[in-house]
Amino acid sequence: MDDFARRAISVDDVDKTVYVAGSGPAVILMPEMPGISPDVARFARWVRDAGFSVYLPSLFGVDGAYPLAEARETVVRRACVSAEFRAFAGGGTSPVVAWLRGLARLAHAERGGPGVGAVGLCFTGNFALTMALEPAVIAPVVNHPSLPLDDPGGLEISDDDAAAVAERVARDGLKVLGYRFDDDRWCTGRRFAAYRALLGDAFDGRVLKAETANTNPPPFFRDVVGCAHSVVTAHLVDQDGHPTMEARNEIIAFLAEQLGTQHE
Repeated sequence: MDDFARRAISVDDVDKTVYVAGSGPAVILMPEMPGISPDVARFARWVRDAGFSVYLPSLFGVDGAYPLAEARETVVRRACVSAEFRAFAGGGTSPVVAWLRGLARLAHAERGGPGVGAVGLCFTGNFALTMALEPAVIAPVVNHPSLPLDDPGGLEISDDDAAAVAERVARDGLKVLGYRFDDDRWCTGRRFAAYRALLGDAFDGRVLKAETANTNPPPFFRDVVGCAHSVVTAHLVDQDGHPTMEARNEIIAFLAEQLGTQHE
């Protein structure tokens, strides 16, 4: 990750490592479980090269490492019991989202533009929605959100925050883009239905066929995840015209439209 600036950023006296690259309006890209893999970094570079400043916070795992199946017993279990993350139903909004909102404020102040994009992946998928309580966030993308782990039809958000997000989305005319594979057991159709119930037509949930997914993902995704899941990272097929590449292009076009850049 030598092409990213490695920064220690403090929000409310909590320091985290954030990898920053690019120029133009800011996009907060949150890693999927179990961390900032080469596939997550690849997606960050694509966003950077499309004319954005990417802020990639380190939230768990080993930065830059390929995810191994062993991460289930280390990274995943540790995150599930962490006070920062509320992985199970009834937990409400994960406290780490407050830190991420502060990062969005800082990124907007540094990079300017009409606002900030927020892209969540897997474990962090729904964080992109709850980050919209920060006024600077105007382009949320929820990719295959997996929380809460024990409620396929639930959303990782408190009732008060859910009401506030729905009000903000309606008031400001925000759009929320989402992606999942059709047989994803971690992000089911019931979860996307819950987004639609909360947000109405403001939620644009797009579903890809599982058979289009990369059939040779890293060991963690093959052995632990066990299904087509990570649309623009581990299960992406890097071929022009492929449905997962089209999803990547649609996300970048959405960010460009909302944040005011020109993307060809």
